[in-house]
Amino acid sequence: MTALLAKAFAEAAKLSPPEQDLLASWLLAELAAEDEFDRKIGSSAHLLVGLASEALAEHDVDHTEKLDPEQL
Repeated sequence: MTALLAKAFAEAAKLSPPEQDLLASWLLAELAAEDEFDRKIGSSAHLLVGLASEALAEHDVDHTEKLDPEQL
């Protein structure tokens, strides 16, 4: 465990039991969401490669236009 994580857990231990449970629930949900995101990205990598190739091909034949972030 890193020093920063140990410090965070030490601070969390000062919370009331309901607040600790709320924090724990939030942290577990965040970790689960991160795992789900990684799985989805990993399983769709071939689709992303295809989309990137398509975008580059369109750019190569001037079927794209520059976007001005200030205009979005």
